[in-house]
Amino acid sequence: MLTYDQVSHFKREGFVVVPDFFSSDELEALRAEIVRMHDEGQMRNVATLEDRKTRNNDAQNLQLIPLDTRSDLFRALPFAPKVIESVRSLLGDPVVKILDQLFMKPAHTGLPTNWHTDNAYFRISQPLAGTAMWVAIDDATRENGTLKVIPRVFDTRFEHFPDPHSDHHIRMAADDAQAIHCELPAGGVVFFCYGTPHATGPNLTAQSRTGVGLHFLNANYVNREGVAQEEINCVQLTGADADGGESKYGMDLRGTWEESVESVLRGGG
Repeated sequence: MLTYDQVSHFKREGFVVVPDFFSSDELEALRAEIVRMHDEGQMRNVATLEDRKTRNNDAQNLQLIPLDTRSDLFRALPFAPKVIESVRSLLGDPVVKILDQLFMKPAHTGLPTNWHTDNAYFRISQPLAGTAMWVAIDDATRENGTLKVIPRVFDTRFEHFPDPHSDHHIRMAADDAQAIHCELPAGGVVFFCYGTPHATGPNLTAQSRTGVGLHFLNANYVNREGVAQEEINCVQLTGADADGGESKYGMDLRGTWEESVESVLRGGG
C-alpha cells in the first residue's frame, strides 16, 4: 500500500501521512461500530482535575482500550491486507500488533492530549522498529484537534512526567512551533514511529472528532528491553509464528476484513 517515497519519508522524518487509506464502506463500518460502543457506554473520560483523580465534568477526553475484545470488526482490522503490507514495509518482518484504542473528543468540550512519545511507554532501543497507525474517523483539522507531530527527533530520549489532567497519561515539554499538523480527510491515516513526539489539540467545533490508534512492532523486540509479551495485547501478523490470530482468538482472521465490513453494514455487528 505504501510507496517507496512514503516509506523513505517515514524513516527520515519519523512519520508519514497517507490520505484516503480506507474506503467509504470501510469508514462507514468503523463509524458504526464506534457509535455502537459509545451508545453502550463503553468509553470512559480519562480527563481529570489537577489531582489526577477527580473526574473533569466540564470537559472530556473519551478513551476506549482495547478494541479487539469489543468488536469483531476491530479484531479483524490488523489482518486487512493493506494494513499488514503497510506496517511490514515500514518495520520489516516479523510484525506484531500490540495495542488498539480510540479517543473521542466531544463537540466543544473535547480536551487535548499533551505531547509525549510512545517510546516513553515501550522503551525499545530502535524507535523506528515500532509504529502507530492513527486513523482519522472524522475529517481531522486544527479546529477539531487533529494529530500533530514533531519530525526528525525520534532518536532523542525525552524526559516525561505524569500529566496532571489525566488519570494515567504522561507528558513532555515540546516547542509547538516545531509541530506539523496532520490535517487529513476521514479514512486517512498517519503512521508515526515510537520515538516521534505527538499530541492532539482541543475540539473547538460543533461535531465530535474520533481517532483510532493501533500500535505495531517488529516482533524481534518482543520479550526484550521494555516490551514484555505478557504485558501487551500481542498478536503475530507476519513471520513463522503468524497464525491469523487463531492462538489468541480461536479463529483465523486472515481474509475476514472485507466480510467483517459487510457484516457491520448489513447490521450484523
